[in-house]
Amino acid sequence: MNTQLLQKYNVPGPRYTSYPTVPYWDKTPLTETRWKDLVKDIFEISNTSEGISLYIHLPYCESLCTYCGCNTRITVNHKVEQPYIAAVLKEWQLYLDFLPNRPQIRELHLGGGTPTFFSPENLRTLISGLFEKADIHPNHEFGFEAHPASTTDAHLQTLFELGFRRISIGVQDFNPVILDLINRPQTYEQVKHVTEKAREIGYTSVNYDLVYGLPRQQVEGMTQTIGEVIQLRPDRIALYSYAHVPWVKPGQRKFTEADLPDAAKKLAIYEACRNALESVGYHDIGMDHFSLKTDTLYQALEDKKLHRNFMGYTTTQTRLLVGLGVSAIGDCWWGYGQNEKTVEKYYERLNANELPIFRGHVLTREDLILRRHILQLMCHFETTWFDSKDQCQALYEALARLEEPEKDGLVSIEPYHLKVTPEGRSFIRNISMAFDARLWGDIPQTAIFSQTF
Repeated sequence: MNTQLLQKYNVPGPRYTSYPTVPYWDKTPLTETRWKDLVKDIFEISNTSEGISLYIHLPYCESLCTYCGCNTRITVNHKVEQPYIAAVLKEWQLYLDFLPNRPQIRELHLGGGTPTFFSPENLRTLISGLFEKADIHPNHEFGFEAHPASTTDAHLQTLFELGFRRISIGVQDFNPVILDLINRPQTYEQVKHVTEKAREIGYTSVNYDLVYGLPRQQVEGMTQTIGEVIQLRPDRIALYSYAHVPWVKPGQRKFTEADLPDAAKKLAIYEACRNALESVGYHDIGMDHFSLKTDTLYQALEDKKLHRNFMGYTTTQTRLLVGLGVSAIGDCWWGYGQNEKTVEKYYERLNANELPIFRGHVLTREDLILRRHILQLMCHFETTWFDSKDQCQALYEALARLEEPEKDGLVSIEPYHLKVTPEGRSFIRNISMAFDARLWGDIPQTAIFSQTF
């Protein structure tokens, strides 16, 4: 890839798991009544045909990984498991109380935190409780995030029996020095065992999360890690850029900017990883993601059925995503809602028989148009606006911002049609930013987004 372009477009920007992005949501709190109305409206349209998605946030971890930007609660007290599961099931019941029919669950993802902090028995209680008053879509896809040091064979077997076929393993790096620095005690042997056991049991898709730009990371060391990853041959790989935001996540203060690879070195690490993966058959799916041709993620890209929501790239195109648990975000197509971000406040709202939504956003007509274009670009690398319903003034302002990327060969713009070039795929985040009218209308004065690379 062109190193000058990588440097030119290495600017802070959103990851676009939603539009508008969370910092630009309405400042006026979203009422519970309004949220219920929005959820019910899209449920009645989509449940019978496409089903719904569920995201369950399980925030507990036994120790803090110092690179982490997730909403977590650190404890070694496993007595917290059962009360938390009871709370999540109560929240689910509050949704069931106003939905007109039995939900049809198409997609389910357990995120965290560390989902495998919870015992297999308690996870069975949780999932069985979710299914008790819901149906499972015939084309369902269930996945969970796994810490290799805490994921047991019993976890794998239990979740498989409950319908899970996707597992996402947090690898980050195999270098023991770096793992120690980011407080991530795990080994190559643990990752290998979880991978092989999952495949032996019958899981059909194994994903590895890797992070480049970690403290003291070098090109040579990360190249070695990629070589070890390739030997284990995961079906998918998420190659994330480390976001250093110690003012948001104080745990990152264990190291300083001086420990981090500078911009040039970080780009070199990314390039080395990308080249190594593509040389052995991994394909660039979109921002940060690579897949083998045999995986459904690649197939969804080829069939133009790829979708993106708060869970990242997904092969299921559901318009309703219900988020359960602390800080979980729901997406009802016409609006977003996020739960309380502390366990205490989450419990307090549920004890009052209230949905624990504390903030949200109802999309305007312009938001919906721009969201469609950003989704099309992120998932299909092109978008069109032949119909007037897909046009607005902000669209034409976005096209004007893309004059420079077009000169650089990243996009091709024709009447009513924009296509991302093969070289432009690595810059999809920058291209999507051109459509972010709310960002351009209020450019942040402080760092709220991570760098592109």
